Amino acid sequence: MKKLISLLFVFGSTLWVSAQKSPNILYILSDDQAWTDYGFMGHPQIKTPHLDKLANESVLFERGYVPTALCRPSLVTLVNGQYAHRHGITGNDPSPKSYQSTKVQKQAKAQLISYLDRFDTLPDLLGEKGYLSHQSGKWWEGNFKHGGFSHGMTRGFPQPGGRHGDDGLRIGREDLQPIEEFVDYSMKEKKTFFLWYGVFLPHTPHNPPERLLKPYRDLGLPLPIAKYYANCTWFDETCGQLIDILEERNLRDDTLIVYVTDNGWINRTDKSAYAPRSKQTPYEGGIRTPIMLSWPNGNLKNGRRKDVVSSIDLFPTVLAATGARTPKRLPGVNLLENLKTGKTIERKRIFGESFAHDIADIENPEDSLLFRWTIEGKWKLLLTYDGEVNRHKTTHPRDEKRPQLFNLLKDPKEENNLAEQNPNVVAKLVAKIDNWWPVKERKVVKRWE
Repeated sequence: MKKLISLLFVFGSTLWVSAQKSPNILYILSDDQAWTDYGFMGHPQIKTPHLDKLANESVLFERGYVPTALCRPSLVTLVNGQYAHRHGITGNDPSPKSYQSTKVQKQAKAQLISYLDRFDTLPDLLGEKGYLSHQSGKWWEGNFKHGGFSHGMTRGFPQPGGRHGDDGLRIGREDLQPIEEFVDYSMKEKKTFFLWYGVFLPHTPHNPPERLLKPYRDLGLPLPIAKYYANCTWFDETCGQLIDILEERNLRDDTLIVYVTDNGWINRTDKSAYAPRSKQTPYEGGIRTPIMLSWPNGNLKNGRRKDVVSSIDLFPTVLAATGARTPKRLPGVNLLENLKTGKTIERKRIFGESFAHDIADIENPEDSLLFRWTIEGKWKLLLTYDGEVNRHKTTHPRDEKRPQLFNLLKDPKEENNLAEQNPNVVAKLVAKIDNWWPVKERKVVKRWE
């Protein structure tokens, strides 16, 4: 009798899983935003009511990270689930120092875009399941069709102005009409869909509408700070409009919303530019981001989680949620069970890397390597390398060439390097980093003493 009940339970569970509708997928990708700069993360002045509401309806990982603190490689990691040293798109552009003539630059850019073909992309895999997909916002890898999107806005290189998004960058800053039209088309075709909302906000230019800027100016903030804060609120406003599109069509419950930022940002007080230890760097200001997933019909156990997660985990997680084909040997972790049960993720550590904005040699990632890092529990270890930096030299001073070890739980601003006092911890984490991605010893600036 017990065996019969067990068989009936398994059979019933299988029927439920097979009958469960694959969700629509919405990626909301903030652009250049600090991990602290939301109401739900405790910021005392920045207003983000729509994202605050979404956070309350989500599994929220407060300790989320991106493996690379630069938009292009970070976005490629989201679309194919691979680290930058594997997918090969480590920076934003081929270095003008290495690729000098116009002809050679064009060839290098085309070769770099072709690297997207090395791995299956999320639109490709969802397309196998019958999904339609729409790209808007940032997209560096040529025309939107190159990534497997069925619909989109970006014309792409080599079209005039076809760098990093072109026409797609209008989304949000102007309106959401292209997304609304795509959703209506998908419904007409009775197709599930994937939306890539890579909005160019709160990224510079910090030129928010006066109605959003005035409340922050009235606080007496320096104008560059007020503008950045208002851009954060502007971004939040577009997120509310985007979710309204789903709710007005009764699609919200059957849509998995994924939120992450491409890389961090700390605004300077004197101008609209990033401060040290933020954008492009492996410090918390560059790589940390809240990550949240919301799916009302997905039986997720909503709430705040203490687990350390990486944006590289989103690729296998979304594939599992949709039932799409999952490539073998992905480096990310499928979080779906954790989302449903609230159990602690079994993985002990995450890894990351930093490269120069300009790629010295597009066939050799190590030539532009600046840092490798890992986070395990409370510890974060940074190792420094002598990769070539062309432009943006002030972003990467690399004054401290020895290992940098921080206790993130006590020192989230990374002010106290504890490597000298904890040589055993350093040695253990160095071994883990070397096992993750071995690099040539000649590239190491200085190991440890």
